[in-house]
Amino acid sequence: MSRARSHLRAALFLAAASARGITTQVAARRGLSAWPVPQEPSMEYQDAVRMLNTLQTNAGYLEQVKRQRGDPQTQLEAMELYLARSGLQVEDLDRLNIIHVTGTKGKGSTCAFTECILRSYGLKTGFFSCPGSSPHLVQVRERIRINGQPISPELFTKYFWRLYHRLEETKDGSCVSMPPYFRFLTLMAFHVFLQEKVDLAVVEVGIGGAYDCTNIIRKPVVCGVSSLGIDHTSLLGDTVEKIAWQKGGIFKQGVPAFTVLQPEGPLAVLRDRAQQISCPLYLCPMLEALEEGGPPLTLGLEGEHQRSNAALALQLAHCWLQRQDRHGAGEPKASRPGLLWQLPLAPVFQPTSHMRLGLRNTEWPGRTQVLRRGPLTWYLDGAHTASSAQACVRWFRQALQGRERPSGGPEVRVLLFNATGDRDPAALLKLLQPCQFDYAVFCPNLTEVSSTGNADQQNFTVTLDQVLLRCLEHQQHWNHLDEEQASPDLWSAPSPEPGGSASLLLAPHPPHTCSASSLVFSCISHALQWISQGRDPIFQPPSPPKGLLTHPVAHSGASILREAAAIHVLVTGSLHLVGGVLKLLEPALSQ
Repeated sequence: MSRARSHLRAALFLAAASARGITTQVAARRGLSAWPVPQEPSMEYQDAVRMLNTLQTNAGYLEQVKRQRGDPQTQLEAMELYLARSGLQVEDLDRLNIIHVTGTKGKGSTCAFTECILRSYGLKTGFFSCPGSSPHLVQVRERIRINGQPISPELFTKYFWRLYHRLEETKDGSCVSMPPYFRFLTLMAFHVFLQEKVDLAVVEVGIGGAYDCTNIIRKPVVCGVSSLGIDHTSLLGDTVEKIAWQKGGIFKQGVPAFTVLQPEGPLAVLRDRAQQISCPLYLCPMLEALEEGGPPLTLGLEGEHQRSNAALALQLAHCWLQRQDRHGAGEPKASRPGLLWQLPLAPVFQPTSHMRLGLRNTEWPGRTQVLRRGPLTWYLDGAHTASSAQACVRWFRQALQGRERPSGGPEVRVLLFNATGDRDPAALLKLLQPCQFDYAVFCPNLTEVSSTGNADQQNFTVTLDQVLLRCLEHQQHWNHLDEEQASPDLWSAPSPEPGGSASLLLAPHPPHTCSASSLVFSCISHALQWISQGRDPIFQPPSPPKGLLTHPVAHSGASILREAAAIHVLVTGSLHLVGGVLKLLEPALSQ
């Protein structure tokens, strides 16, 4: 451990290193949303975010959820108390037209597709991305969107302080004054959507389902379940069937729900869960069925796996539109009953021009996103599970397969990676190895060594020592995988990955020694400075910090990167990492 900590300290200075209760009076207050906001000079956006960050109790909150996961009603009752203290009742949420989406993979993309489709009809849309699910990339206000755009800093500040002061004023001796970070933002989103009078709101469920704080919504218009896989096992269960049971907890009696093709086990669990509460559940047909007879659909998000998310989004949008036309009455008409595991197939229809426009215009930063800048191409995808990493590899390979090859010099491939929480970095890195990177770079999810000037990037749940030690562990995993690959049959014909295509496999690169292929940097900014070598036309940081090239790998690699005709950089493993990279590569996102 002492040796690891000496490496950690070196990384800090060199930038590159080797190796319940509530009163009846409060509950009855219904007009609090109209209260004026106190005007104080200090109430700026960054002040609001700093105050919000004091509610970061992620680890403690998740531990509490684990203890209470057998009693989801306790979770919802606590949320109802906070809602009442904020000036709303559950009945107020019934006035919102909500599309509720859960899953373990692709639910954020599904929400983005759905919101953009319905916005293309001229509707005023809201979109809430729960903090318990995908992290915000650059600024926390990204989580609450109106008409596809994050609410302004002014609007965020106004609603934050309004809610914060109400909760302070309504506390008593029998309740905690402030909800945790997750719940606070969920409450705030409800206030924003009601006060801004959106026509509909797309709400992404957090980590859970049955006990998720967004499940206080009791009358959504329609529900959706994206792809299910093994994730957050300590919280949701250690099998995909247990996870499916949790995710199906958002189903409501009489409210139609849609899901995509799943393995037999979880699909049967979802079916049984829906039948228990008389929720009509439908299986989405593949996107090819909706394209038949019409021009192919163009998606704004790259990657073959996005077609499943787009198919689910079309069904959710179509159901919402039909129910509005019928004033909320009736159910979707299935195209075929009992198709697979006794689930009826959802309607097959020709997407309208508005639907096609919405799919084409969908943007969801940090998911299969490509930035082409001079000789550098940045590929950003926050893939943090085994299945999403496999999809990321397929997408990256396809993108490289279709690229224009430069004629003036070699190409270099670089991996920039970090993983947090209870992820298995060794398993994720093993899945990424077939991409045959020339260099693997590891760094914490910090844009700079110190984030004191940027409240949106602050994280009070981990220390700098902890995140740097974890990066050194990632490097050790990568070097170990390199050693395993260093064998006489390295140049033998590669075999395709399961479910993949041999035509997408890249030509082998000459092997690097372990000490020459991986680096650890103390922050994202230093990592990007080394990777880009000043060749990105937008990312032009000040001169590198003293000692950046003192390590021999950093020095020799810098020469290779400066001479390369093309540099392909895959940023993956953590959406927090992707967000920090985007903050530096796209400064306009911070404005």
